[in-house]
Amino acid sequence: MLQEVLSRAPGADAAAMKAKRAPEEEDGEKGRERARGKRLQLHGAAAEGKQGMEVATATATAVEGEDQAAAEMRGLRMLNLLLRCAEAVAMDQLPEARDLLPEIAELASPFGSSPERVAAYFGDALCARVLSSYLGAYSPLALRPLAAAQSRRISGAFQAYNALSPLVKFSHFTANQAIFQALDGEERVHVIDLDIMQGLQWPGLFHILASRTSKLRSLRITGLGASLDVLEATGRRLADFAASLGLPFEFRPIEGKIGHVADAAALLGPRRHGEATVVHWMHHCLYDVTGSDVGTVLLLKSLRPKLITIVEQDLGHSGDFLGRFVEALHYYSALFDALGDGAGAAEEEAAERHAVERQLLGAEIRNIVAVGGPMRTGEVRVERWGDELRRAGFRPVTLAGSPAAQARLLLGMYPWKGYTLVEEDGCLKLGWKDLSLLTASSWEPTDADDVTAGAAHHGDHAS
Repeated sequence: MLQEVLSRAPGADAAAMKAKRAPEEEDGEKGRERARGKRLQLHGAAAEGKQGMEVATATATAVEGEDQAAAEMRGLRMLNLLLRCAEAVAMDQLPEARDLLPEIAELASPFGSSPERVAAYFGDALCARVLSSYLGAYSPLALRPLAAAQSRRISGAFQAYNALSPLVKFSHFTANQAIFQALDGEERVHVIDLDIMQGLQWPGLFHILASRTSKLRSLRITGLGASLDVLEATGRRLADFAASLGLPFEFRPIEGKIGHVADAAALLGPRRHGEATVVHWMHHCLYDVTGSDVGTVLLLKSLRPKLITIVEQDLGHSGDFLGRFVEALHYYSALFDALGDGAGAAEEEAAERHAVERQLLGAEIRNIVAVGGPMRTGEVRVERWGDELRRAGFRPVTLAGSPAAQARLLLGMYPWKGYTLVEEDGCLKLGWKDLSLLTASSWEPTDADDVTAGAAHHGDHAS
């Protein structure tokens, strides 16, 4: 109706102009009556147009409200189905869980709204869990080192993640600032990255180290990862960047998981006299990266680093199945909601978001839901690495100063207003609305003599 009224408006305008000329061409009252008639016709068309617009606006509002209500009902239905399926799995009622999966798949979509995308990946994870329960197989999803092609896809998804969300940059900024402060006055530096991926973090550290008035005499990075090919490519990129800044740089790749490294000497290598060692770990649930948690804790103690920086997800991935499922559903619903705000309507951004959700977040969900808890390695997993480091003889180094300022500056660069930053016990927590997503913390040995002892122990390797 609105389009019909608007299409008549130009004709009404033309009639009005003709009516203005009519009294000049025709005599007396007859012409004036005709003019009045034309003006009334125009006013009627305008009134009809206004009424039509009001009706159309009301109709659109009603339709929008109905669509929103339908979407909410759809979301509640998906949530109910997911929880019923998870409860059935927890109670080992596999036929009931299996029968619920087709309806979940029908309602969910990895290309739909945020709730639909979350439901799609949790439905896929539940399907894998049901299948593994039937088969009695509980192997981690990436127990063996990843193939080079798969590692490249994951690394590419991390780059897209870095563009769509401040989560990755937050990890990099806060850890780099803490490391930079700890290395004040140090001339020889060794960074051990326990899961380096493409090394996106380290050019930022190189840049601020190169800006110091006292220049570094040596800088080396030991990077652990799942693919030697990807590690070597990472090393070449970092070497090129370091050379452009005039930094003396070495890179040593180690293929494998930190929990499977038995000897600290394998990570430290030929240590230089007076070299300061720092350890960084961006811990995530993408795959079973750590190997043995007990082995990792013992190794971190034996490394005797000057500083450990760690960024971990505020997500429990141990305990009983149903509790793990509900916590993960809450966590990833917030994460997908945040990504939905970060990615625009452009086709390229939507494709990047899909790659992030499929390659990274979907794999994390699958590894938490389909596998998890003690069945990953036969031992209880560390729930919070900060707590574990405290028990292992480390104390927190506050991030409330410059690292917090850098993090706030970073968030100010993003247009989305749902992210929050909270300081808690010297740690920094980045969240989405009311839910914490990541915690960054920094740790040093309780006894400073540990660092001195570590340097003396490796003094025979001085060069």
